[in-house]
Order: sequence, then C-alpha cells, then structure tokens
Amino acid sequence: MRAICFYFQVHQPIRLRTYRFFDIGVNHNYYDDYQNKQIIKRVAEKCYLPMNQILLGLIKEYGKNFKVSFSISGTALDQMEWFAPEVLDSFKALAKTGCVEFLSETETHSLAALKSKDEFKKQVEAHNKRIKQLFGVTPTTFRNTELIYSDEIGKMVYDLGFKAMLTEGAKHILGWKSPNFLYYSALAPRLKMFLKNYHLSDDIAFRFSQQSWAGWPLTSEKFVQWLNHVDAKQEVVNLFMDYETFGEHQWKDTGIFEFFKALPKAVFTNSNYTFKTPKELVEDLSPASPVHVPHPISWADEERDLTAWLGNDMQEEAFEKLYALEEQVKLSKDTEIQKDWAYLQNSDHFYYMSTKWFSDGEVHRYFNPYASPYEAFINYMNVLSDFEIRLNTGTNKQINKTIINQKSKKMETTTATEKKATVKKAAKPAAKKATKPAAKKAAAKPAAKKAAKPAAKKAAKPAAKKATAKPAAKKAAKPAAKKATAKPAAKKATVKKATAKPAAKKATAKKATAKPAVKKAAKPAAKKATKPAAKKAVAKKK
Repeated sequence: MRAICFYFQVHQPIRLRTYRFFDIGVNHNYYDDYQNKQIIKRVAEKCYLPMNQILLGLIKEYGKNFKVSFSISGTALDQMEWFAPEVLDSFKALAKTGCVEFLSETETHSLAALKSKDEFKKQVEAHNKRIKQLFGVTPTTFRNTELIYSDEIGKMVYDLGFKAMLTEGAKHILGWKSPNFLYYSALAPRLKMFLKNYHLSDDIAFRFSQQSWAGWPLTSEKFVQWLNHVDAKQEVVNLFMDYETFGEHQWKDTGIFEFFKALPKAVFTNSNYTFKTPKELVEDLSPASPVHVPHPISWADEERDLTAWLGNDMQEEAFEKLYALEEQVKLSKDTEIQKDWAYLQNSDHFYYMSTKWFSDGEVHRYFNPYASPYEAFINYMNVLSDFEIRLNTGTNKQINKTIINQKSKKMETTTATEKKATVKKAAKPAAKKATKPAAKKAAAKPAAKKAAKPAAKKAAKPAAKKATAKPAAKKAAKPAAKKATAKPAAKKATVKKATAKPAAKKATAKKATAKPAVKKAAKPAAKKATKPAAKKAVAKKK
C-alpha cells in the first residue's frame, strides 16, 4: 500500500513598523503590533480555527487511518500566544489525538543554516524545546525554512539528532528520478530524505481557484485520479503547502474546505493509498538512493534556488550586515537584544526586498506591508542601524563588566596566593628552628674541628714561612739594609754638600750615626720575624 504525506506549514512573520531615520538611536520599538495582531486574528478566523476543526472531525471519523503533519514556526507560536490563544488550544487538541506529527524547524523561520552553524543549532534546539513544552512530543523530522537544503545542511541536521528531513523535489536535482521515493542524504546516509511533489502540491496551493487552469475546477475525485496515475512502484507522495492555503490564500467561497473534507473518503474508496506521517514511513520504507545537493535549493520559483531571499545587492547587504553582528550578540546578556536579534533573522524581511517576479508572487504580495522592495530595504536597514547602536552600547558595558570581574578574580587569586606564601614562610622557619638546631648540636664537634683547623693553619703557616724561609728573610732584611746604609740619603747629601756646607755637616752627622739607625731598623724587623732571622740580617750587613 502506498502513502500520502500531508505537510502543513504554519508561519506568521513578525512585521516591522515604519521606522524612519529620526527614530534611529531614540525609539527601539521595531514591531507593528497593531498589524501583527490584526493579521493573525484574521487568519485565525478564516483558516486556523475552521481548518483545525475539519481535521479533528476527519480524525474522529477515520481514526488512525487519517494523519497529517505540521511545521509551525516559533514566530507563529509567539503571536498565537499573544493575540490568538484559542488557536494554540486547537492545535493542542490535535496533538492529543496522536494522529498529528509536529516537525522541527528554526525558531524564527530564519536563514541561519546558510550563514551560522552555531545560530542554526541554537534556534533548532529552542524550537524543539518549544514543541515539547506545548504539544508533549519531541520532533524527529526536520523541515528547514523555505525547504532550504544542501548536503552540508543535511549533515548539520543529522548531527542534531534527526532521523528524517523534508525538502523540495527540484527537477535539476532529481533529473529523471521521481520525488515519490524515500531517499537519503549524501553526506549523512542515516538521514532519510522526503522530497516534495511540487506538481500535485501546487495544484492545491496555487492553482485551485485559477479558472484559466486546465485542471479547474479541482475536485477530490479528480485529484485521486491524478494520484492513481503515479507509477505503482513509487511509494510515497509528499504534499507540502502553506496551511493558510485553506481559507486565506484560497478563500472559503472557492470550495477549498469542501474539497479537503471529501478527500480522505475519495482516497480510501478509489485508491490503494493511505495517510501516513514521516516518522512512520522512516520505519516502514527503505531509501532508494542518495540525493546529491551540492548547492542550496528551496521551494521558491521555477529555479528552486535562493534568489527569492538573496538575489540582489540589497538583500545581500542586509543579510551580511545582520550576521556581522553575531559575535557581539553572543556577548550580550540583554534578553531584549537576544529577542530582537532572533526576530530580525526572519526570512520574510529579505523576501520583501526581492526585485524578481515570482510564480507565487501574488501570495506573498498579499502579506507584504511595503509598497516596493526599496522601501522594505530602507526600513530594515534603519531598524538594523538602531539595533547596532544598542548592541554596541550594551556590549561595551558588558565587556567592561567582564574585564572588571576578571581583574577582581585575579586580585582575589593573587591575595589568596600571597596569604598561602606567607603561611608557608612562617611555617618554614618554625620547622627549621625545631629541626636544625638539634642537628647543629649533634654535629657541633665536627664543625668546631673544621673551624679550628683553618684558623690554625692560617696562624701557623705564615709564621713557619717567616721563620724557615730564606726568601722571607731576604724580603724583610733588604729593606732594612737599605735604610741602614741610607744610600739615597748620601746622594742627597752629596748634592746638598755642593751648595751648602751646613747641609753636608748634617748629612755627615747622620752618616756617622747611621749604625744606631740600622739597629733601630733591625730591631723592628727582628720583632716581626724571629731572632734567628734578625741575626742573619745583621751578619749579611757585616
């Protein structure tokens, strides 16, 4: 038996108010709360509430045989909580039936997967937590914003723990292959891939009320006939569309509600299809082959690429400036900064700046609050400029606080280290006093010997040398002898003798009395040396 998987995207963008140049740095309220409230209340009344009621009725009628899947963005959940809590209650009622699978996605319907792995992971984890909190289930299947996918993104999704992922069955990727099989990711073979059948999906989402279309009017019986034309070997038809298709894009008077009410009965009666969720099919089916997507694809336009969001200079400039602030945002602890950062990543902001024509352009123009893409760009950049001013101020304060805290911690650490060092210094002398004196007393005698020996040597050796060594005697005697003979004195006397007779007399007298001088000179030398040394000096003189 083959399966039909219905995937409904529920998304409401956060619309920015008109933000003028003079508001930058002054007014930080970026959101048009009045418009956001009015739109979600209108969509709730025309789509969410009546369609949820139809699904509940079909589940009661067919039980476990009828199942659908929802991918609800965090921005849609926020606005339901703020402005339409009854809608959130109706989704909770669907969750309790066990016939609805809730898929994961980025929390604010962002393009983070294209720019920041960290931000992507953060938003996906936040969304998982939100789904668990609201509906009591943990998602195992992932649907990225705008069905954007590449091999690298598939690897990131697998690393986050998902078993399956949904993306576009783009013709240039599949070639001759059909989207109606289960595939697997090229870089993460354990990640199963469901590919949207965009022909059958767009028949409901875009062409249902188009009277110029060859398939108009579309009835449930006709649609089942088209399903039956799918090759019998092909196992699953994945139908993905905006939930707002029912009642908002396709108004009630087009017969869209009646079409869907009658569809399950037509399927069960006229085909061998049943309704399944991706979680079930991952267990039931084996993947046919890998799907290789080296460059990102999406659901938008004939090209199925990224040009709807990043196709012109304005979009690129806004996108690059936004994510250039990421590192500063990480440093900020301001919850309002974090909230605005998340909302400013919403993909719709960039979609409104597009200058190309879309095959589904009328649908998005219906929600576009701007008269032109240039106005959308200017308004967004004004908001982003104000956000940057707030971020710089807040980040600088935070950095200063961090630096101060780090300095305080260093001072505390230094003080604590100094205290420990002081305690150690105080403890070491005490230990030395307690241990070393005892050792000194025990070793005192050897120390005394060591101290005595050098002293003895110093005192004895010089004396011995003076007493026994002739060179020492000579040194001591020669100067004495010179003084005794007083030859220099004689020379001086001779010079003086030529000029002054009294001087000669004095010199003669001195010469005559030179022997006592020798004795005087010899006696001190004898005292310094020993008596034998003195005798030798006198003997030499003679």
